[in-house]
Parts: sequence; structure tokens; C-alpha cells
Amino acid sequence: MTTYAAPPAVDTLVAVEGLRVSFGGTEVVRGVSLSVAPGECVAIVGESGSGKSVTARTLLGLAGPGSAVRASAFHVSGRDALTFGAADWRRLRGRFAGLVLQDALVSLDPLRTVGAEIAEVLAVHDAVPRARRAARVLELLEAVGVPEPEIRAGQHPHQLSGGLRQRALIASAIAADPELIIADEPTTALDVTVQAQILRLLAERRAAGTALLLISHDLAVVSSIADRVLVMKDGLIVEEGAVGEVLAAPAHDYTKALLAAVPSAASRDTRLTTGAPRTRPVPNPYAQVLAGSGLTRSYGPRRVVDDVSFALHEGETLGVVGESGSGKTTLARLCLGLLEPDSGRVTLHQRQWSRLPERVRRPLRPRIQLISQNPLDSFDPRHTVGRLIAEPLRLPKPARHARVLDLLARVGLPPDSATRHPRELSGGQRQRVAIARALGPRPDVLVCDEPVSALDVSIQAQVLDLLADIQSEYGTAMLFISHDLGVVHHVADRVLVMKDGRVVEEGDVRSVFSRPRDPYTRALVASVPRMPAHDERAGR
Repeated sequence: MTTYAAPPAVDTLVAVEGLRVSFGGTEVVRGVSLSVAPGECVAIVGESGSGKSVTARTLLGLAGPGSAVRASAFHVSGRDALTFGAADWRRLRGRFAGLVLQDALVSLDPLRTVGAEIAEVLAVHDAVPRARRAARVLELLEAVGVPEPEIRAGQHPHQLSGGLRQRALIASAIAADPELIIADEPTTALDVTVQAQILRLLAERRAAGTALLLISHDLAVVSSIADRVLVMKDGLIVEEGAVGEVLAAPAHDYTKALLAAVPSAASRDTRLTTGAPRTRPVPNPYAQVLAGSGLTRSYGPRRVVDDVSFALHEGETLGVVGESGSGKTTLARLCLGLLEPDSGRVTLHQRQWSRLPERVRRPLRPRIQLISQNPLDSFDPRHTVGRLIAEPLRLPKPARHARVLDLLARVGLPPDSATRHPRELSGGQRQRVAIARALGPRPDVLVCDEPVSALDVSIQAQVLDLLADIQSEYGTAMLFISHDLGVVHHVADRVLVMKDGRVVEEGDVRSVFSRPRDPYTRALVASVPRMPAHDERAGR
């Protein structure tokens, strides 16, 4: 197809034609053309490895070490970027364009407070007088929704939650009031209400004339904010156009597959990867596998889990939703026996699970397993995939090796994955390894803590279908924690809505999300970006 090639108009901030980026002779961006004008939002969507992030970073001279960049034309801020040296690119970053990356923990300096990080941008670009910098830092943190900005400004990145770190990074990116914001998955780590706040902030900056280049795997977010969308696959633009036209009536098969993979109320009884019907397991109300009663847990004066009770049955998926800091992950750690409640108790198969000596609990641990958001953090980087999967297995060596190969096949990974290390794998492959490791002991309960939030839409679909297959085959119960209400609507039978450590609403997931009673639940549901095509299929 013919790709978009806008002439470098006077008011065009970025215009590139025939962009090609190679690493070691391998071309990862193959002839991309795009432009971004003031006040315009252009989105690039596609799977991991499609070349969208490399394209965005190249527009700031950050293609990376060992890269070779070529283009027929490349204009940035009215200048020929093909003639730029390192100093030219440095002058542009921050003042002309701000960059927001997905992983704030890597992007922020671990040795400085977030306030100092933001203040440096103000100082380098002389954005405000010295006497105003401290106040401006607090204004920026407040603008992106950071609570208690006076306290947070004095904290280091590791002292903040993922959502707070991301907001601090966005504050740093907009500090010098740039003409262009390049945002690479800026809301992936955020819950729906904070995501809505960030999208409103970006929309306000667009209304003031700031341009936005958005990289995202969240098609609903793209639908809510973008003017135009470019769909990338294998380094090429395969489809582009006005966002409403492309997402409502896609022409390319790849775009159609991306849209079909989005989980929602409409997709509950279908496989996301194929669209084929799927049979949901019928929970057994007489087989309670995990329960909590009156659970509380405090850190200092703050009660993070406050009188929470729940029951999870065989073959059932119980969703847990709420904002960052609502207590979801602490509840998961109480269920896993990694934390002890201050009061209340957890039972596993109606037997005491909390407050047991570890020597008593250890033989029972195979029955409840965790799938976390970022398996790389929980994997020993020195170990191979095979060793990681084999570690919880209590089998003789030959049987253990056979079981590892069987588990790899079960999660769709080739046998040679066993000899590789986690850092050699993609994010989706690492998540499959985490699932294989959790399945090894044949658990009765899977505690899934944001298991797909870092994955692009097609890989997310594969993982969700895999979890559905496992549940149907083994009758596994799942406690599924997520800030993505579309994912929870797709997978869960019932849902708990948490706020400030308490359960404010619970019930059948369809009833809770379609007719929420609590004001907080209504606010959550109202904050979810929606695509018209999906709303129509859902009958809303």
C-alpha cells in the first residue's frame, strides 16, 4: 500500500518520509512516513516488535546504539534532522519535545527525588525563574494527579507505586511546555480513573496547541484521544486514516485481528484469538477453595485492607478491581500467605491458611500459585527457563524434565525455550513461562495479579485464552486482579470493587458493571475508554 507522506508544511512539527532503521543489518522500520501538526494527536498501534517504539524514539534522535537511520526526508521543528548532531538533538529534547516512556522506574534517576528530576528540566531549559521552580514542581505533580505533592516531591522513584512513578514521569516530560509530546504506552501502569485523568491532561494540552504522538496497545485509549491512527506490522504501516474510520471499519486483516482481540463484555463467551465460541466452566458453589473473613492489614497508621471478606469456588474467577492503593495487591499477598492479617483469617479448602508456621504451610503451597504482572522481577536471572519451571516440581529428575517440556508445550513455547534465560524472551513469552511455572504443581487456585497489563492486545488475547483453557480443563479457581475493567468483564464470574482497603461493591460481574450501585463503581465504569464498534456489539 502507499504510505502517508505529508509535505513538510510550515506548521508541521515533524514530517518524515521513507524512514528506515536498522540494527546490525536487520531492518526493523521499513519505509515509514508520517507527520504530526500542532494540536494533533497521531497514534501508532501494533504488536510488540512491530517497530512503533523505535519509530517514535528515532524522531528524537534516540534510535539506540548501533542503529542506522535513513530517510528520504526528515524534518523536525522546521529543520532538516538528517543533518543533526548529538548537540542538536539534546537541545530539542525537553523544550521542543517531551518523551514519556512506559517504564518509569527505568526512566527516572533512582538517586534523585522526583522533585529534583522535574526541577532539572525547568533549570536546563530555563522554563521558570529559580525562585518559582519549587512551586512549579508541585503544580506539575498536582496537574498529573499525584496526591500530596509536597510529600511525593521529596521521595525517590522506588518509594512510589508504579502509577505514581508514571505520573511523575509525565510531569517531567511536560515541565518545559514542549510543542510535542511523544508518549510511549503512557497509561499502561495506571488504573482507569488515573488513566482518565492523564488523558484529560493530554487533551487539555492538545487544545492549547501541543501535538501528541501516542504509542499504545490500548485501542480504546487510542479511540478516545487520537485524530489519526497508523497501524504497524513488521516495520511497515499496513493501514492508516482517521481514528473513527480505521477502528470502526478496518480494511486490513491485521487491524481486524487487533480489534477482535480486545476483551470486553461482548467477548465473554468467545475466544479472543479466533472468535470461536468457548464454554465457560460452571463454578461449583459447594466446593469453596479459598476464602477470607474479616481481613485487615495496616502499615503504620494506614489500614490498607479493611474488613474484607470473600469466597472463591472451584472453577470460578473472582475479579478484584480498584485504583492503585486500594488494597488489591495486599489482599493477594494475604491470600498467598506472604503476609499475615492483623485480624481475620484466610482458609484454603476450608482449613486454616493464615497464621500457620511456615513449616506447616510449606507442603500446602503448591495448591495456590501466583502469576504476577512482571515475572522478570520474580525470576532469578541466572537460571534458565527450564530450571525456573522445574523448581517447584516435586518429581524425580527424568520425570521433572518431561514435565517441563510438557508445560512449555501447554503454554505454547518451543522445547528449546528451556535452555534460554528470561531476558532473552519477549514480555509475552516471559508471561507464558510464569504461567507454566505456576501450573507445574497443578494448583487449585491461581492468584493473578495484573497478569496481562504489560502485554500488547494480541499477546494479551493469547494469554487470556490460555488461562481460560487451563480453567476449563482443570477446574482451577482464579483470583484475578486487574485495573482493566474490560479484561475483568471478559474473564470474571464475580467481582469485588475495592476502595481505600474496603470492598464497596460485589456481585455478578455483568450486573456490577452494567448497573453499579456505589458511586465509586460508577466513577470507575464511567472512566473506561470505549470504542463505538465494541459498544454496539455489546448491545449498549
